[in-house]
Amino acid sequence: MPFIPHTAEETRAMLAAIGVDGLDDLFDEIPTELRVGELEAIPAGMSEMEVSALMEQRAREDGQPLMFIGAGAYDHHIPAAVWQLAGRGEFYSAYTPYQAEASQGTLQLLYEYQSMMTALTAMDVSNASLYDGASALAEAILMAVRLNRKSSSRKVLVPRSLHPAYRKVAHNIVRNQGIELVEIPFDKEGGHTDPAALEQYSGQDITALVIPQPNFFGVLEEVDALTDWAARSNAISVGVVNPLALAILSPPGEWGEKGVGRSQHPASRDTSPSLGVDICCGEGQPLGIPLSSGGPYFGFLCCREAHVRQMPGRIIGRTLDLDGKPGFTLTLQAREQHIRRSKATSNICTNQGLMVTAATIHMALLGAEGLARAAAASHANSLTLNAKLSAIAGVEPLFSRPCFHERPFRLAAPVREVLRSLAAHNVLGGYDLGRDYPELGEALLVCATEKRTLAEMDQYADKLGRVLRARTEPTCPTRPTNPLGADFRDSPEGVRRKEAPNKF
Repeated sequence: MPFIPHTAEETRAMLAAIGVDGLDDLFDEIPTELRVGELEAIPAGMSEMEVSALMEQRAREDGQPLMFIGAGAYDHHIPAAVWQLAGRGEFYSAYTPYQAEASQGTLQLLYEYQSMMTALTAMDVSNASLYDGASALAEAILMAVRLNRKSSSRKVLVPRSLHPAYRKVAHNIVRNQGIELVEIPFDKEGGHTDPAALEQYSGQDITALVIPQPNFFGVLEEVDALTDWAARSNAISVGVVNPLALAILSPPGEWGEKGVGRSQHPASRDTSPSLGVDICCGEGQPLGIPLSSGGPYFGFLCCREAHVRQMPGRIIGRTLDLDGKPGFTLTLQAREQHIRRSKATSNICTNQGLMVTAATIHMALLGAEGLARAAAASHANSLTLNAKLSAIAGVEPLFSRPCFHERPFRLAAPVREVLRSLAAHNVLGGYDLGRDYPELGEALLVCATEKRTLAEMDQYADKLGRVLRARTEPTCPTRPTNPLGADFRDSPEGVRRKEAPNKF
């Protein structure tokens, strides 16, 4: 959307209207010695055409490689209508809807978003989004500590199978508040959190338990047993979920008690605390948000109705005006923007409203059936790719439990070098698990979404096989070989590698 600045004449008119001679007069209360002066490192201004050309050039530097990386950010199909609508001025440049009478469109959209998220997660209440998935987990942990007043330990059990970035962000946010994150190891055979590993904490004062589904390895956890353990232990249960996976998996509001659904259970939520988790959160990027070189994304958080007063962020409500017509308004907004900082449920104010707008449009366009088809197609592609990779010498599938969407493999060659060779031929081959899980050895996490075609999977398997053969089979010491072909040195990528050898 083009930005049209004020003309010099308009600027002079505005300054004259408030009675000052120039822009510097607006900052005359700042002492001269505190002013930076000229910003010599800032380049000269550019025209819209020049800025567009520059940004297109930088976007091209990312290329359009075959994408087999997941690890928390996924290359899903996004209908063209999603961002055509989200990019409209009334959405694209809308500000925080403090004035309900002037923000009914934004408020209604957020209300619809909340309704969709509660339906997807089978929870009672959703807020109007958070900053991202990792900070949403940190907010959920803080919320759990506030909720569990019977617990004085402030200990939260966090599986090691949870996304490593989520664990790091949560630790950084809660560590100075006396909250201890206790790491639970994953089963070496299944790649999941064995419920038996929690028995050592039975009878102890545990504030909360975090339950990922699926976990970072793509492995499905025993969520029913973990949720029931938290309920028996008087611990708050926090589910961390992939929202697309919930289109075909049991939602967190129905975990526990052998998967009995909320509507089927004869007792109320108050008398059946093990029915569903207390809080669920996660990353909303799979719902219509492009990868965009790493962001922006958005976080979501849902909870039981009984916990709503401790929920961070905003909640939009639907009401009737004096004429009996439906209207929308900010109902709960216990953030530091609105109340005393010490009383706020959250001090992170960014909720990524534009991303939520796109996600709402995306869910509305696909509907429950469309989301389920995307999830099922992603899973089917993952199974197909697993079979192709498992047939390659030097590739061994890790873990024996069912996976969704992505799967780890152990390679017979250094993963870092294999990924560098694949990247040189425009294939992003996966995520190096050795960075965060050195105990797994040379392990690679590979993902296939609904966008991956059979031809692309064949191409990936072929290139991976060639790379592994070149690194495991003996070669002539006097004749260097390239695993991806003799013509590589003269290819555009080969030239780039010679000019910038550290790029990969």
